[in-house]
Amino acid sequence: YIWIIDTIQRRGPITFNELRSQWKAAREVSGGNDLPRRSFLNYRNGAAELFKVDIGYNASTYEYYINNTDDSESRMRNWLLDSMSLSGMMTDSKEIANRIMVEKVPSARNRLPIIIDALKQLKRISFTYKAYDRSQAHTVVIEPYCVRIFKQLWYVIGSNVKDKKIKTYALDRMNDLRITPDSYIIPEGFNAENYFADCFGIITSQGQAKDIMLRVKPMQAKYFRSLPLHHSQREELHDEYSLFYYHMHLTYDLIQQLLSYGPEIEVVSPRELRVAIKQKLDDALKQ
Repeated sequence: YIWIIDTIQRRGPITFNELRSQWKAAREVSGGNDLPRRSFLNYRNGAAELFKVDIGYNASTYEYYINNTDDSESRMRNWLLDSMSLSGMMTDSKEIANRIMVEKVPSARNRLPIIIDALKQLKRISFTYKAYDRSQAHTVVIEPYCVRIFKQLWYVIGSNVKDKKIKTYALDRMNDLRITPDSYIIPEGFNAENYFADCFGIITSQGQAKDIMLRVKPMQAKYFRSLPLHHSQREELHDEYSLFYYHMHLTYDLIQQLLSYGPEIEVVSPRELRVAIKQKLDDALKQ
């Protein structure tokens, strides 16, 4: 399934004979065996059922293609395919495991399935939570609205039943997580993409998003082009530098990210962001 979806997605429209030829050449998948049309049609149906991927067919060109979906569905599908492809590749590479280096991050696999089940059932969840700014853990009950991954850490966003406010909780700081029997309704109009649309990272703000201008050195600009800081990014190219424009909230996550670039960037505007960055640098020098 993964190989077929990935191949059609990368190649664009492709005939069955072209796909069949590439299948036979991909010996790690096919073992060098042929791809019968009946098997392909079964895989096509399986891809639709398992990954919600619609492989369309153009009868005039005899080509198969991936039907476009909305952005969030496409991102989810690509992330899932990348994860499963990587998992399969790593499984087949155990003999060189000592030469494949991965980051050590807190695991969410024991908690994420419970939260996903709660999202499907629209049930509240209860857990004990140890925030970094508190000395003791406390019990929290929330109505989960969505989950989000940021810098390889999973978070759940939902309405705190006690405070009646939308809050964010890191899965690695949870214990005693369980689904309660209490149901809830997601507020009309809530959309996870829109909720984080003007934010960098996991922290949101009730204030107004600001227009931001960064003056970026040529080498760093190349990294910004290959991995945009935010979907609102646009560039104005100059001989000695680039100006990058954004529309975002001025959050802690954003400030920390900008600080990580050191002298490669200058915050041109807004003034309050320049002041915040300068204050952080001054505080660092005092250490």
